[in-house]
Amino acid sequence: MSRAEGRVNCPCKYNFSDDGKKLTPRCDVPSYPKYTLSQETIEALKKPTFDVCHWEHNEMLSCLEYMYHDLGLVKEFNMNPITLKRWLLGIQENYRINPFHNFRHCFCVSQMMYGMIHLCNLQEKLTLTDLGILMTAAVCHDLDHSGYNNTYQINARTELAVRYNDISPLENHHCTVAFQILSLSAIITLILATDMARHGEILDSFKHKVDNFDFTNEEHVTCLKMVLIKCCDISNEVWPTEVAEPWVDCLLEKYFMQSDKEESEGLPVAPFMDRDKVTKPTAQIGFIKFVLIPMFETVMKLFPQIEEIMVQPLRDSRDHYEELKQIDDAMTEVNTSQLIVIAF
Repeated sequence: MSRAEGRVNCPCKYNFSDDGKKLTPRCDVPSYPKYTLSQETIEALKKPTFDVCHWEHNEMLSCLEYMYHDLGLVKEFNMNPITLKRWLLGIQENYRINPFHNFRHCFCVSQMMYGMIHLCNLQEKLTLTDLGILMTAAVCHDLDHSGYNNTYQINARTELAVRYNDISPLENHHCTVAFQILSLSAIITLILATDMARHGEILDSFKHKVDNFDFTNEEHVTCLKMVLIKCCDISNEVWPTEVAEPWVDCLLEKYFMQSDKEESEGLPVAPFMDRDKVTKPTAQIGFIKFVLIPMFETVMKLFPQIEEIMVQPLRDSRDHYEELKQIDDAMTEVNTSQLIVIAF
């Protein structure tokens, strides 16, 4: 609870005191205060445009608890409400404090999944078991994330990379921690799907199915669930600019933290993480154009209702960053011209 003292104004609240700290999953934790959600909050929670930035940890826990009740998961699976509370707090305790992959990101992804379930009317298309897997995978997908990506883990030959033979070390670790807390094997496929190294493979598989999608085909539904959690995991640019941009700052801080560490250890530094080469526009334009928009537009073929609320904001965000890049390029050209004049 001490982590959540005071209301935060942006999600980038972190320190590096946990660097390298090995966390032990907690299965039995104290209860947290129950917040009564207003009707306005309940309705807003169902929309992908929900502003996730201005909530304390205890409030986010109460929102997550409400989602499980609202979707009928507590009743369907005869969950003890106290056990659900303790499990959610155990989840929070096992998200580290780092620039991006923290408990607030967990809440963002879970709320986006909940919003997509409502927006796409998935209650009418999927079973309650499928909905439970989607929500639980979203909640668990980045458990105990250290803040350094798989490339660093493999290049630095970390304990995780060795343990998992360089195969999605972080995602396998998230699954391991989730199992220690939950012991539910059904979510493993979805958590592993959040490894961006598998992005092309998963999206191509979905593209081959989407035109003749069959909700009674288990393989089709599993592929859809993998794409949905991927969408939610990297959905920040769906939000309005004033909500999304602070997360870009956090993401860049994460990149620079890793590239500084790689440089100090003599490891290769990815160009998109180099603080001397990357700007906010250059970091976002390619990702939005070649990763986000193609994926969301493919999902739109199955759920046309996401275009206005999710796809169009991505197009607007792309245009926004392209305008910023034009401004940056113009300023660079002016500065270069001035230097040439001074040199002569």
